[in-house]
This record gives sequence, C-alpha cells and structure tokens, in this order.
Amino acid sequence: MSFPKNFLWGGATSACQLEGAYNEGGRGLATTDMVIYETPDKKSFKGIELTWDQLQYRKTHEDEFFFPKRHGNDFYHHYKEDIALFAEMGFKVFRMSISWPRIYPNGIEEKPNEEGLQFYDDVFDELHKYGIEPLVTLLHYDIPLYLCETYNGFESRITVDCFVKYAKTVLERYKHKVKYWLTFNEINITLGSPYCGCGALLERSKRDEKNFKYQLSHNQFVASALAVQAAHSINPEMKIGCMICRLEKYPNSPDPKDIYQSMFESHLNYFYIDVQVLGEYPYYMKRVFEENNIHLDIEDHDLEIIKKGVVDFISISYYETYVCKYNPNLDLIHAGSLIAPIKNPYLKNTDWGWPIDPLGFRTTLNNLYDRYHKPIFIAENGIGAKDVIEADGSIHDPYRVDFYRQHIEQLHEAIKDGVEVFGYAMWGPIDIVSNSTSEMSKRYGFIYVDADDLGNGTYQRIRKDSFYWYQKVIATNGEDLS
Repeated sequence: MSFPKNFLWGGATSACQLEGAYNEGGRGLATTDMVIYETPDKKSFKGIELTWDQLQYRKTHEDEFFFPKRHGNDFYHHYKEDIALFAEMGFKVFRMSISWPRIYPNGIEEKPNEEGLQFYDDVFDELHKYGIEPLVTLLHYDIPLYLCETYNGFESRITVDCFVKYAKTVLERYKHKVKYWLTFNEINITLGSPYCGCGALLERSKRDEKNFKYQLSHNQFVASALAVQAAHSINPEMKIGCMICRLEKYPNSPDPKDIYQSMFESHLNYFYIDVQVLGEYPYYMKRVFEENNIHLDIEDHDLEIIKKGVVDFISISYYETYVCKYNPNLDLIHAGSLIAPIKNPYLKNTDWGWPIDPLGFRTTLNNLYDRYHKPIFIAENGIGAKDVIEADGSIHDPYRVDFYRQHIEQLHEAIKDGVEVFGYAMWGPIDIVSNSTSEMSKRYGFIYVDADDLGNGTYQRIRKDSFYWYQKVIATNGEDLS
C-alpha cells in the first residue's frame, strides 16, 4: 500500500519563529517578543516563561537583551525566495501561522490592520502560484502583549472575545484562499508554559496553580469552539482542526502500578483532544478535578458552545515518547506537562536530549485513530541538530535524513495499518529560532539560514543535503526513502 494519492507533503513553521519584522507593517508587540536569548548554561524549557517583574524589566531595559523572535529568519522580507525553495522541494502544503498582533496590534482594536492582512494575502497568493496549500494556525504562541499585561491573557474572557474577533476577521478575509485551519498550537502546553501558550502569569492570578492552568485551558476550549463554529459558518468547505503535542506514554515496567501511571498520564494528554473532538469534558477529569480541588468558572452556554464547536480533524506534533513510573505523589501539573523526567534506555537522544522513537510514531498514530476515528494531520515532526558548513559551502546532514527516513517509514506503516493520515508537515523546512531555547543554532531545516544565535549573519539561504533527499521523497510520494 502506497501513501494516498493526494497526500499533503510539506513543512511547518510559526510566525513568531519565522517572520521577524516585529516593528514593521503596523504590527504590535507579542508575548514572544519578550523572550530573550540566554547563554547556553542557562537554557532550559523554562526559558520561555517570564515573571511579571522580568517582563517589566525587559521592557524598560531593552538594550541589555537580544530578543531572537523579533527577528526570526526574516521570512517577512524573504517569503518569495523561501516559498520558491519550498516549491523546488515539491511541497504540497505549508503549515504556517498568522501573527495575531500583525492583524490587531494590541488585540482590542475595533478595526484590523490592513497592512498586516495584505501581507498574508501576498503570502497565500505566492503559495498558490506554486500549487502549495496553506494550512494556517490561528494562534501559535504570539499573543498581543497588551492582552497579557492588561487582562492576563486567556485567564480573562475579554481575551477570549478578542481572539474570536481576530479569528472571524482572518477566516472571513481568507475564506477562498485557505482551506485548512488549526485553532491553538499545542494547546496542552498550557500546563507547563502558561505565558507561552496563553499569555498569562500565575503571580497575577488569584487562583492557585492548578485552578489557574485548567481555567486557562477551559477558556481556550471555548475560544477554539467559537472559532470552529465561525469557520463552518463562513465557508462550510473549510476544515478546521485541533493541535496538541502528543506525548505517548510507556510504563516503566510490567508492574501494574506503572501501567496505571502511564494510563493516568495519557489521560491528561488526551484530555485536550477529547474536549475538542468529542465536545465534552471526559469522564476521568471529574475525579481529577474533585481530588485536586479544581473549580472552573464555567459560564452559561460554555458547555453548549464546546459541544457545537467540535473539530473536523486532529493534528499533532510528535517529537518523543515518555516513560512513566508509578508515583502517587506526582504533581498533577507536571504529569501532564512537556517535561520528561525518566530517560528511556532503549532510545538514542538528539543533541538536545530528546529521545528518538520512530516506532513510537506508529504507535501514537494507531492509538489516536483507534480512540477518535478522525483524520490526522502531522503538524510537526523534526529534529534539532548542529550543522556545519563545509569549505565548499555544502552542508552534509545524514543525521537529519536518517531521522526523517525512520519516521516516514513508520508513518507509512501506520497508514498501511489503516490509520487515516492525510498530510505530513515536518518541522521546520527552513532554519528558524527555536521556541524552547531561542537559538538559531538548534537547526531543524532542510534549508540553512546564515544567522547565529545573536542575529549576526547574511541570512543567505543554503540548501542542505537533506533538501534534495526530501525533494526525492515528495516526487516519489514516499516510495523512495533511500
């Protein structure tokens, strides 16, 4: 069995890691614009989280810091060149996001920024010129900074209202240019990183941590459902999906306690899909909420909105799998976060310590399809690595080719198993600023961008060996992975 005839091969990016031009075209500041590059000895997942004091200090002492996501790889000025390179690889789909503050600079304006809207018109037109289908994420971390500072992001229903206004604006504007949409990128990142995912700070909330993070999640569920309803109303032909960071769980041993633990932690991950696909809070969360003293502010009609706003398909990022060992005292938040405390001795790791598990990809896809029977789109799958430019200007990256070959092989096996997967967008086709560490040197792309961690460089685009390998994969519809 081959890949489906019209399978969507391509790559994935986000505006906040790609575009740059943070102060051009009428764009306002985003929460991601306040994340700094930290020296290697300080880099950590928490590097994308800020406190209120840190945020205010950075605003008043900007000259002391470098803010990588303000610059990205300068796609804003290179989009025609970059899209031509994607077309040369044979892309069928390009997953991207719209920068919310490029449309509504502070989030609260009555009228959108026309210059921002026109930029995305131009990008979509350029994609369609080459027959590339855009798949657009409405919110990929870059929340207007004003909404964070004034309303504590998605803790406030005012932010929900502003998001829905923004969503309706772009859904209406691009209803004939964009068929596939996603609401929130990796919505489950809320548990580990509320500033990144929701523009919210715990110290500015009256809630304790658990109530705070699950209230943020609830408000995003409502916002997502309202966006889905708007999309279906504006153009019934549009397809709109959810997106989570899928964290497949393995028990540490055959001990029934470890097996239970893996189920429990899987539930906390599946929870974010359950609500958006099944349209209601799953049974198992009732006990979780009761025993953790979590009380959500659920407004009238919220549950009805969620029920009516179910998505058309599921999308995931897949990077790694996790090992679970029984721990009755495991903190609820960390059990559902993106942090893997136990290393798997059977797997090799990337340069940044992420376990590489191609077979887990097949397991993940089978488990998702078995649970939901919904079409699946692979919104992210990739490896961050260090690349070296040879004296002749070439970049040899067999480690990247090996990673993708193994994962695409297991993707193919999942499709042969009967899983309905309609597209694969690797992360990311061109070097961009890492979300978690704010580095350019953590490179994912098939296309090298000549820029370092402090933004120095020519920003020249250079094809890596993997560029030509992926070109062959797409040309043969996944048949030739040699």
